[in-house]
Amino acid sequence: MRKAMEMEVKEKIEQLREELREHNYKYYVLDNPSISDYQFDMKLKELESLEHQYPEYYDESSPTVRVGGEVTKSFNTVVHDYRMYSLDNSYSIEELLEWEKRIRKILGNVELSYTCELKYDGASISITYENGFLLRALTRGDGFQGDDVTTNIKTIRSVPLKLKGDFPPRFDIRGEIVLPLEGFEQMNKERLARGEEPYMNPRNTASGSLKLQDSKLVAERPLECLPYSIAGKRLEINTQYEMLQRARTWGFKVPDQATLCTTIEEVREFIAYWDIHRHQLPYETDGVVVKVNKLSQQEELGYTAKSPRWALAYKFKAEQASTVLQKITYQVGRTGAITPVANLEPVLLAGTTVKRASLHNADQIAKLDIRERDTVFVEKGGEIIPKITGVDLSRRPEDSEPTTYITHCPECDTPLRRQEGEAQHFCPNDTGCPPQITGRIQHFISRKAMDIEGLGGETVELLFKEGLIANYADLYVLRKEDLLPLERMADKSAENLIQGVAASVNIPFERVMFALGIRYVGETVAKKLVKAFKNIESLMQADEEALNQVDEIGERIAQSVVEFLQNPVNIEIIKRLQGYGLQFSLSEEELQQQTEKLKGLTFVISGVFENISRPELKKLIEDNGGKVSSSISSKTSYVIAGDNMGPSKRSKADSLGVPIVGEEEILNRVK
Repeated sequence: MRKAMEMEVKEKIEQLREELREHNYKYYVLDNPSISDYQFDMKLKELESLEHQYPEYYDESSPTVRVGGEVTKSFNTVVHDYRMYSLDNSYSIEELLEWEKRIRKILGNVELSYTCELKYDGASISITYENGFLLRALTRGDGFQGDDVTTNIKTIRSVPLKLKGDFPPRFDIRGEIVLPLEGFEQMNKERLARGEEPYMNPRNTASGSLKLQDSKLVAERPLECLPYSIAGKRLEINTQYEMLQRARTWGFKVPDQATLCTTIEEVREFIAYWDIHRHQLPYETDGVVVKVNKLSQQEELGYTAKSPRWALAYKFKAEQASTVLQKITYQVGRTGAITPVANLEPVLLAGTTVKRASLHNADQIAKLDIRERDTVFVEKGGEIIPKITGVDLSRRPEDSEPTTYITHCPECDTPLRRQEGEAQHFCPNDTGCPPQITGRIQHFISRKAMDIEGLGGETVELLFKEGLIANYADLYVLRKEDLLPLERMADKSAENLIQGVAASVNIPFERVMFALGIRYVGETVAKKLVKAFKNIESLMQADEEALNQVDEIGERIAQSVVEFLQNPVNIEIIKRLQGYGLQFSLSEEELQQQTEKLKGLTFVISGVFENISRPELKKLIEDNGGKVSSSISSKTSYVIAGDNMGPSKRSKADSLGVPIVGEEEILNRVK
């Protein structure tokens, strides 16, 4: 009898969960509710009561999870399964047409179609699903890793906790967390009624919501998730447009505005239409994202160091405002670059109060003839970074004087230099100028470099000010007792900082190389230098000519590397870092993976492969001394062809006499 009753309760709980999921989907995804809010709330309360009485039937995908209530004290940083890239921006139709030309140059004379999606202004999210259930949700972070905000994302009702239909076993869905304008206005009405300051704009409010510690507060905000892509293996999806349609069948709220365009002219029409009609939408949007529709062609086009070549964000014309430029000041960056800054009379622009804008360099100031006390036009470049676009000469004061660019560093009074061909002035006092010192240390500890937990920019400034560090090597001799007397430094904070520094000795050589902060040496260049020279000793002995032999290392980079590594101060710091155990050579495992079996050979990868992904194949070639190019030329040694190889590439390879091989041949050559 008892068992029968338990089965009846379990069935009732399952029935309520399924009913509520369906009503949730109809209300928040389809905007087509079939029951009243009151009826929904009554069913939810009934389910909550049953789950409370019978905790053995707990289910993390239950609709009651959306109510929130869990408190997160800290958000763990987690590596993305698939990197989240940023998009290249375009601000004119001419740039859009140039993008199409570049695509056709790589793909050749093939049939192209495009998916056009509105670019919603919110916070990017990556949500992992496994076997149909929401596993985790990560913020974009730096693209390589993000913060785990799963508890908060589960409260958003347009995010399915359990998928519908036929879906891949595991995948990441990427989307934008947005706050609808109507909900934003309602939130501000309530804040004003309570005598609180209103929120400035929906985007920042949506982004801030994801990092609230109490998920119950997140549940009270009318956030929505609008998906735009899927990442995973063997998804059995052929186009971007199909991807959006499939996501819709799984229960996601995919915007209806996404359109398939068969010509670039149709893309232009889509952009022109939404540039006018975007203000009728329930969300903020700042442009259109244009993507090559076929996923096989996306694979073919690949990525630059930061962005996919197959996608472009066309930004609508930025909002503009006028205000008074009160004063021009100058900032010193970690590389010594001087940036002039316009300090403005505060002005509201695109939902935020703007007080400062970059003036870029002396040439820009001279070109626009910008002066203090001018009334200037300000807009947000890409609606993010404020910039001055012009001067209202009719309102210029009669006693106005042209701006004279500074000649000495504003921090250390060293005479500035400007190298031929350079836009910016530089302070050459790299070992004695305070902002350069702290800037280099802040770069050293950053996520993409040494990723030292427990240490932030403000703490670096404090440690430098108190005389505890003068360079990044000094971090490794800090003691807990040195830190405890500092302001806002509790015992646990000091312990975390010391542990974070100690853990960083395991960071691989390529990231240590990037962390050193050599001018012009970004992540990609650091990887190439490490791969070419294997250890810091070989690199320090290399002259400019040897460095120039490395792929993509030009004269300017070579000169900068030699100058840095021959500077006695830097040599001493590197020796100290080596003594503290930092990685300044490739590990035995990494060295074993790298050979010169493909040295001197240039490959073009085309198509989709059975046993290995394109990124894995590219890495395999580079690890064995080969070079990968995006286009076929007379210098191409081999084309590696998979399924769906573009016919134009095959034709070009044949016309140039370039051999076409399969993945097996390359895999066999590097065994």
